[in-house]
Amino acid sequence: MITIKNKNLSGYTFIDLFAGLGGFRLALESLGAKCVYSSEWDEPVRKVYSDNFADIPDGDITQVDEKSVPDHDILCAGFPCQAFSISGKQHGFEDSRGTLFFDVARIVKEKQPKVVFMENVKNFASHDGGKTLEVVRATMEDLGYTFFYKVLSAVDFGIPQKRERIYMVCFRNDLNVASFNYPEPFELQKHVEDFLLSDENMVSHLYVDRPDTYFNGKKDEHYSNKTIRLGIVNKGGQGERIYSTKGIAITLSANGGGVFSKTGGYLINGRTRKLHPRECARLMGFPDSYIISDSPNQAYKQFGNSVVIDVLQLIAIEIGNILEN
Repeated sequence: MITIKNKNLSGYTFIDLFAGLGGFRLALESLGAKCVYSSEWDEPVRKVYSDNFADIPDGDITQVDEKSVPDHDILCAGFPCQAFSISGKQHGFEDSRGTLFFDVARIVKEKQPKVVFMENVKNFASHDGGKTLEVVRATMEDLGYTFFYKVLSAVDFGIPQKRERIYMVCFRNDLNVASFNYPEPFELQKHVEDFLLSDENMVSHLYVDRPDTYFNGKKDEHYSNKTIRLGIVNKGGQGERIYSTKGIAITLSANGGGVFSKTGGYLINGRTRKLHPRECARLMGFPDSYIISDSPNQAYKQFGNSVVIDVLQLIAIEIGNILEN
């Protein structure tokens, strides 16, 4: 997480839909914005959110009356990727019915925030032959917004993790925003080793010593802004691959099996282990003060589903620059 000195969203309010662990909230609050509403249906996630923000999110967004949502300047949403049922001519807003994006759209229609800030998986841009992204764009334009999007990788913004996501930013037409500048990539300065816990007592249970561990002979001595595979366990399937901490992390995942499931395996002090949930939190930009789930399985899943806070902060700075002008 980046320390922000110029809090250029001070005085602005936002809502946090599909809030998850509150990544959007941490990012926008770091720029001075105030959260006035949140929604999240997953009970274990709601508890973690409440532990950190002393705020219990509303539950199922599909059951929320859009008129009851407080007025706000910025709507934030990391909604699930779903196909739209499109028949014939595209109709924008009406085409979004039956999906969770429709719940974003109906709140936008009712509340007309200045900005809509959304995040999704990289494949969202090509999902269903590009139709999914096109319906979202058409819907936002139908509701009176300009629509900008770009796929950004966390590794280009200070976080050593192979995590590409699409970021969509929409401005209400009366703001007359003809273009939007996404943050410029910069050289990676840190690698996985810089995000590891120093207390071996916290991670000793994660080490794996198996006879079916095979190394490829590559020397673990050079740094890289890519993943560096050093070996495998078993047959080397997903969750059975071993990487160097001098490279970047593989994409943290909410799902997947294998002895190193959800994080990948890493060669650390001559032994192999998966990452600790706190290390996963760090690789998503969460500060060490953030309270994580008591359940490791839940924590891995939650961070695998989360957003990279540093990237959101950098985009939010650009949003603030637009609103200042």
